[in-house]
Amino acid sequence: MRIARFSIDGNVAFGAVEGEDPDGLVLDIIKGIPYADFELSGTKVPLSKVRLLPPVLPNKVVAIGRNYAEHAAELDNEVPDVPVAFFKPTTSVIGSGDAIEYPSFSEELHHEAELAVVIGRMCREVPRERVKDVVLGYTCANDVTARDVQKREKQWARAKGFDTACPLGPWVETGLDPSDVTIQCTVNGEQRQLGRTSDMIRSVEDLVVHITEAMTLLPGDVILTGTPAGVGPLNVGDEVAVTIEGIGTLTNKVIKRG
Repeated sequence: MRIARFSIDGNVAFGAVEGEDPDGLVLDIIKGIPYADFELSGTKVPLSKVRLLPPVLPNKVVAIGRNYAEHAAELDNEVPDVPVAFFKPTTSVIGSGDAIEYPSFSEELHHEAELAVVIGRMCREVPRERVKDVVLGYTCANDVTARDVQKREKQWARAKGFDTACPLGPWVETGLDPSDVTIQCTVNGEQRQLGRTSDMIRSVEDLVVHITEAMTLLPGDVILTGTPAGVGPLNVGDEVAVTIEGIGTLTNKVIKRG
């Protein structure tokens, strides 16, 4: 099931995305929230008539760096012995169609296409065999990074946590097997990144186990699983799209921060 969060006539709701024709998708509005038992209302609205919002409002976004060997190499970094984890604040989250604001303190903005894991239930110290039980589904993410700031500051909080630095969307796919799917990033229609999740150094199971050893994850929390090689610059006016096989496409335009 594809679960979207959207706004219509000033109201916010969740809905199940139905259909295969991109121009004919409809939303069946969900009664309740997707983190518990819910029913479809049978009330349907065309996707074209709503504004898509970030598919979840996470309490926290836990991101993983250098989880693809080729990406680590392209930035002259070694593959770490343990996962490199950092946070992106909730204020950095935007949805598909929202604008990425080029931060005034950077001159080198980069895209990083990633598979995002959406947590479906409160969990801590999750054993590997229970990981599937705590995952709601998966969505596309762009770990937008001020690369020059990342290089000169020891902590990545500003480089990766500025407002609009975490596009998520367009919806959550609950039925995906994340072990071997294609991740692609294009800028203005030109392919920049192309990889597969099978190339991740540490799997989704590895990351959930590692993170929940340290902290409790809540429904709606998000884990970013790292980016394949091919990261590169974004400029004002660019349209960047992240496409993941079996999910869909997350699209955002870069604008000057006003």
